[in-house]
Amino acid sequence: MDKIIEINSLEKKYGSKKVLDNITLAFERGTIVGLLGPNGCGKTSLIKIIAGLIKDYRGTVLLEGNEPGEYTKAIVSYLPEKTYLQDNYKAKEALEFFEDFYTDFDRKKAEEMFRQFKLDPGQKIKSMSKGMQEKVQLILVMSRKAKIYLLDEPLGGLDPASRKAMLDIILNNYSEDALVLISTHLINDVERIFDRVIMVGNSKILVDDTVDNIRQKNGKSVEELFEEVFRC
Repeated sequence: MDKIIEINSLEKKYGSKKVLDNITLAFERGTIVGLLGPNGCGKTSLIKIIAGLIKDYRGTVLLEGNEPGEYTKAIVSYLPEKTYLQDNYKAKEALEFFEDFYTDFDRKKAEEMFRQFKLDPGQKIKSMSKGMQEKVQLILVMSRKAKIYLLDEPLGGLDPASRKAMLDIILNNYSEDALVLISTHLINDVERIFDRVIMVGNSKILVDDTVDNIRQKNGKSVEELFEEVFRC
């Protein structure tokens, strides 16, 4: 399959602490990949490097053959772990911002999902619950026709019913030839949508395999393998 991201010998440090050590990975179009690992293992740093938000690293990171920069921002739809919507925005103003800023944003799709989740476009972000804010943000991100979706803990503030609905949004709204990279600790909720999982720990890649192989070779679910790999 066609590789859309290629990472070679990636190293990232914070002071003397190395969070990513000699990481080499490739990601293919048309796949949903789970990026799994305990807190502080480097998942968010890896996503931010791919998104072009962290520049001080060693190694090579290429998206469609380009280093993270102006071109790659146009093909990446990024959902950060923390809400970046301005508190004083109304939800409809966030829609307008995305429509103005991203040429691939489908406002009609976003408005339909707002209705589906009974979200009021006239409500201010600061008056919404954390779960509502996360729904708004994920809807905005998934309403772009991007080539790469980077989702950092997209389901953390949602109840189980909402998680299922939001996973369906991800499945139903990304382009079939796009890459979706999801960082999460809610493995049981999301492993059904993964094609491949990457487990990161102690700054290294500990597991990189397809979900089918994990189940066939190990006779385990992804969550069971995760618990085994990271058992203290």
